[in-house]
Amino acid sequence: MNTSPTVHTLLLQRNGWVPNNPRLPVLIYPAAVAIVGDDPAALFEATFRAHGWPPQWRDGVYAYHHYHTEGHEVLGIAAGHARLMLGGPHGHELEVRAGDVLLLPAGIGHCNLAASADFLVVGAYPPGQRADIRRQAPTPAQQKTIEALPFPDRDPVQGAMGALQQHWAEHGEAAR
Repeated sequence: MNTSPTVHTLLLQRNGWVPNNPRLPVLIYPAAVAIVGDDPAALFEATFRAHGWPPQWRDGVYAYHHYHTEGHEVLGIAAGHARLMLGGPHGHELEVRAGDVLLLPAGIGHCNLAASADFLVVGAYPPGQRADIRRQAPTPAQQKTIEALPFPDRDPVQGAMGALQQHWAEHGEAAR
């Protein structure tokens, strides 16, 4: 694991039907995990698990705009590359490649615009949270769930004193 402090942030406001999360920024960890061996996804799984984010799946990113109301989501790019859109239709385009990690707060729209044939992602969530797939504007109850969803004690890449605590605390949250 590369423990470089280089983490980029992207704060996204509501975009039409996509709520995004105007309090908590997306965290982008370029080249966070060194890709070695014949099962790079296992490297992300071990990293996330070590920091309290149980890995849930290996796949890609859906090619339609969606968001989650019941879970903050970490995406580890284990192989290939892709062009993703964050924030909903006409949102922010982002190129990702093997080794990168994205931490998406609940409510952040995301969509795969184009990907290499070998594109592989590992997804994980904090304990007790999950990826409910939402493709329409949130109900008032879903919006309250997004706003009240706690964030975990540890950053999925950097641990107890990582970028999650630093950058999310700066935007009105206190580390728990």
